[in-house]
Amino acid sequence: MARLDIALAHSYRLLNHGPTVLISVAALGRRNVMAAAWCMPLDFDPPKVAVVIDKSTFTRELILAAGEFAISVPTRAMLPRVVAAGSDSGRDGDKFTALGIDTFAAQQISAPLIEGCVAWLECRVLPEAHNEARYDLFIGEVVAASADSRVFSDGRWHFGPDDDALRTLHHVAGGAFFVTGDMVTGQD
Repeated sequence: MARLDIALAHSYRLLNHGPTVLISVAALGRRNVMAAAWCMPLDFDPPKVAVVIDKSTFTRELILAAGEFAISVPTRAMLPRVVAAGSDSGRDGDKFTALGIDTFAAQQISAPLIEGCVAWLECRVLPEAHNEARYDLFIGEVVAASADSRVFSDGRWHFGPDDDALRTLHHVAGGAFFVTGDMVTGQD
């Protein structure tokens, strides 16, 4: 697999199709990861994303301390670890170790990026205390982005018939997910 740097102006395309994501953070001598279904691109220049992170989560505590977080887009092959990352708390121990999640270093932030994913966005928090407190909504400015060139290049996702394990997950509630399907265009 080759990681392809994505122009920041096109980083929204990594999330525009509405995948479930993994949010990771490192602060206070700890690290954590959680699954999030409510994550979306918000702006182009500078690129921004919005993600909902509940008040009760350990991830939120660490994000408030760090002022940054990473978004990794997991695959169908990662489904059991995604469900566990969204269900288990990191307060009691390192979820990365417990779930066998490997990481690699980000380019611009200290949060770890997740191996086995197909896209990564590095974000710095744009503090909006009212939105964070009232709506659990965090806004991040994307400072670096990359993708797996096997399924994303030329600014587009392109899942082929042999890429089933690499398709992204889309949570539809109650523990059920869809995976990305075939591409269609307005010309079809």
